[in-house]
Amino acid sequence: MPVRLIAFDLEGTLVKSVSGWVELHKRFGTWEKGKEYAEMFFRGEIDYPTWADLDASLWRGRRREEIMEWVESVEYMDGAFELFQFLKERNFKIAILSSGLMCLARKVGGELGADYVFANELEFDEEGRITGKVIPHVDFEGKGTILRRLKEELKPELTVAVGDGYNDIPMFREADVSIAINPHEGVEGDHVVESLHEVKEIIEGLLGEG
Repeated sequence: MPVRLIAFDLEGTLVKSVSGWVELHKRFGTWEKGKEYAEMFFRGEIDYPTWADLDASLWRGRRREEIMEWVESVEYMDGAFELFQFLKERNFKIAILSSGLMCLARKVGGELGADYVFANELEFDEEGRITGKVIPHVDFEGKGTILRRLKEELKPELTVAVGDGYNDIPMFREADVSIAINPHEGVEGDHVVESLHEVKEIIEGLLGEG
């Protein structure tokens, strides 16, 4: 059976969390400063790795357990497990591409059974405390580059991308078919849906099963 490839954004797409960065800022009482850093990034005053490090520096000394407590609280979107099962049965390689945090992406990828997980990694010291540094595997524009690399490696007959935000647009451009799920204003895909059940229906249609 020919290989197919599908790439998912994580937050707002597969899970109900909208932004781990924002949620952790609110949890730790650092949102006021975090918001300032976000505005600096969107005004083009700092690059993405600098932004990530500035954010993480506000949490320096926080324990891994505190981050994992948040990770465990994040809920899945309805239909996520069913959709992944459906895709695996149809020979899809599944990638999760998130400019959020690896601690959440890794857990979700493991539980859903993704083949590839890309996200940004908070650095912890040997005592399990945040150092204030981030290993930025997925910068704000980086999802298109990652998806292109996977396409070159797998040579799929079909590539689908599913996401909701501005930083998903680069991967939409790399895909044969893009699906925008409850998209932010100004974000458009070949299809616009409100649930993962509708994503499944679109893929059934693409495979001639609908």
